[in-house]
Amino acid sequence: MQTLSLAPWLVATPMLGAAVLLLAGRRSDRWGHWLGVLASAATFVVGLVMLLDMLGTPADARVAQHTVGTWLDAGPLHVDLGFQVDPLSMTFVMLVTFVGTLIHVYSVAYMDHDVDRRRFFAYLNLFVAAMLLLVLADSYLLLFVGWEGVGLASFLLIGFWDGRRENAVAGKKAFVMNRVGDMGLIVAMMLMLATFGAVDFSTVLGAAGDGSAAGVSQGTMTAIGLMLLLAACGKSAQLPLQAWLGDAMAGPTPVSALIHAATMVTAGVYLLVRSGPLLEAAPDAQLVVAIVGALTLLFGAVVGTAKDDIKKALAASTMSQIGYMMLAAGLGPVGYAFAIFHLLTHGFFKAGLFLGAGSVMHAMDDDVNMRRFGGLARLLPVTAITMGLGWLAILGVPPFSGFWSKDKIIEAAFVGEGWRPWVFGTAALLGAGITAYYMSRLFFMTFMGRRRWRDGGPDDRQRDDGAPVRHPHESPALMTWPMIVLAVGSVALGGLLAVGDGFVTWLEPVTGHVEHHEPVLPVWLLITLTLLLVALGVVLAFRQYAVAAVPVTPPPASVLVRAARVDLHQDDVNEAVVMRPGQYLTRSLVYGDRTVVDAGWLGLAGAIGRLGTRLRGLQNGYVRSYAATMLGGLGVVALVVWLLAN
Repeated sequence: MQTLSLAPWLVATPMLGAAVLLLAGRRSDRWGHWLGVLASAATFVVGLVMLLDMLGTPADARVAQHTVGTWLDAGPLHVDLGFQVDPLSMTFVMLVTFVGTLIHVYSVAYMDHDVDRRRFFAYLNLFVAAMLLLVLADSYLLLFVGWEGVGLASFLLIGFWDGRRENAVAGKKAFVMNRVGDMGLIVAMMLMLATFGAVDFSTVLGAAGDGSAAGVSQGTMTAIGLMLLLAACGKSAQLPLQAWLGDAMAGPTPVSALIHAATMVTAGVYLLVRSGPLLEAAPDAQLVVAIVGALTLLFGAVVGTAKDDIKKALAASTMSQIGYMMLAAGLGPVGYAFAIFHLLTHGFFKAGLFLGAGSVMHAMDDDVNMRRFGGLARLLPVTAITMGLGWLAILGVPPFSGFWSKDKIIEAAFVGEGWRPWVFGTAALLGAGITAYYMSRLFFMTFMGRRRWRDGGPDDRQRDDGAPVRHPHESPALMTWPMIVLAVGSVALGGLLAVGDGFVTWLEPVTGHVEHHEPVLPVWLLITLTLLLVALGVVLAFRQYAVAAVPVTPPPASVLVRAARVDLHQDDVNEAVVMRPGQYLTRSLVYGDRTVVDAGWLGLAGAIGRLGTRLRGLQNGYVRSYAATMLGGLGVVALVVWLLAN
């Protein structure tokens, strides 16, 4: 590929933008946000040029490495500073740069009155640069640098408004939980180095894929796979490291869109699909990946049914949709391409939904409680239409994008033998029905039904029902146009990429060619069942939240609903299973350190000190005392000699 040498600029351009904005300080306040937009847009242009070059390259030559130079050379470990450019990495490059640029443009208006807008754009550029390094790295070690970069950027952006304690706590929570997952990637690299003598993709994945790792114990391969899964669970908010995602909504809404659509939470899916040969060499670990994905997609869906915070409802949705992708990755080669396909379409409609939520908040004085919305479709027509198209896409209604990607995962989940297709397929089907319910609930509570707010006009002066006074209005063009572009992608992208299995064929140089596998149920029946469940979810939500009156305060509910309102007690579980035992263990170790280790050594030191004090008393400075002591000593020696002689 002639444009391969441009790969470093994909990372360098937004990194330079972030550096300039951070170093220039307040002097760049007036123009810094536009520099951030320009850096992201320029990166997209570079990526587009490389993509067009790749499309003109034969399929068997679309995997290439560009080495900048030697990074580490320590004994047997040699790691280059290099980039891997192939269909998988370029798919992520286009998603991150295109959707990221739209979010940058949206943020210009959304953050208009923020005094730290320039710093915000610096962090956005840093986020984009770190994610691009992650997906372009040609080794796990360089990937880890980008991996930590997105963790840092998410911490800075989630806690951006750190004047509020809850925001700072949310940023710290995300940072700490991700560090737990990061230990998995560190241990996986240690095992790779011990097993293969390298951490670059060519060596590690090549050995796992061509059978040369057959001599490696199955336990080692399973351990590597499970450690990679642990890392993916941290970044992609999958069980059991999912608790940070809802709290991350404390950051500005464009941050939520960037995290959920194009960067952080997609990193775990990328890691597992990139590591496909390793997972295939460890079938037990691959099965655990599928189980975690199936459980998480249901967990997130159930939580989403009870959330009244519009952003947290979308966060639960992301957790569930990433669960679909993880399930597909755990199905093996039959699901790799579909995982990335759904990740790509999800990036468009989820970014549109989050930006739409930000537009609603902009109109409703930053209120996020959907119980205080209602009837906004007529007042926010562009927001309602674009979010409506994203809503239909995530439901999987044909011909919208989600239909072409999510239904393929459901179909793949029903492929196989024994219990697996029935368990995984049923979970995927149930998830589709629950998704339709909670996403319809979100849309109807926001845009339809009776207004649960007051406009403060003459007709409302006599009302005293506690409804807040609002003056909703459509967002400015810099916010609505990115939403329109994303809505177009929500409608058309999936169908365009599905023509002739074009996207699956595009990824074949990385994921390999997979023969078609028939599911245990006919495809037409699966499509019918999925659409019936989706229709049922929509109808139930319509009756409850568009036709019936929606109470402004949450009504008494069942045990399950109350549990879903508090994220199925995930924080309580983490506190009981991890935090409290960790505290008790730490306190026990501290107590043991003080009472045994410190006390023992301090006691010994004290005894020696007391002995020294007593011995010091013998040194009184009188010659006669020393002479008497010597005489006594001689007497003792004489006595010992006499005893020994007799």
